[in-house]
Amino acid sequence: MQIPPMARLVRQASIDARYACFRLEIRQSSIHHRGVFTLEPIPAGRKVIEYTGERISRRETKRRGTGRVTYLFTLDSYWTIDGAVGGSGAEIINHSCDPNLLTRIVKSHILYISKRDIRQGEELTVDYLFPKNIRRVPCACGAHGCRGTINVK
Repeated sequence: MQIPPMARLVRQASIDARYACFRLEIRQSSIHHRGVFTLEPIPAGRKVIEYTGERISRRETKRRGTGRVTYLFTLDSYWTIDGAVGGSGAEIINHSCDPNLLTRIVKSHILYISKRDIRQGEELTVDYLFPKNIRRVPCACGAHGCRGTINVK
């Protein structure tokens, strides 16, 4: 079976040091497939990594968003960032209902900021906040207060 080009790109994901402010690595995750882990402690309130990728229109987002796994991040009402193409490694960060990162969009840049002190070796997580009006996606984060879905309730 031939692997589609998009799957090959994501399969070879790595952390792009140009966008990461701390030493990070991708490895197996207990949440989902692979995740991003910190190789050093990260203080609260610090930029950790920028989510990068190809900037695509809403029409292209609809076309690419039909796969089982996608790395699409809505930037605004028109643009989406596809982390599968030119991603910084942030696209591998998994969802958690009790995340250690929060998202800030600053001048069209998607930044992940540490919500609290993060220990060395800890997996980085963010709340994906999928809308409640789309297909329900089950959550496997294992957090104490897990809502059971990646979607907002």
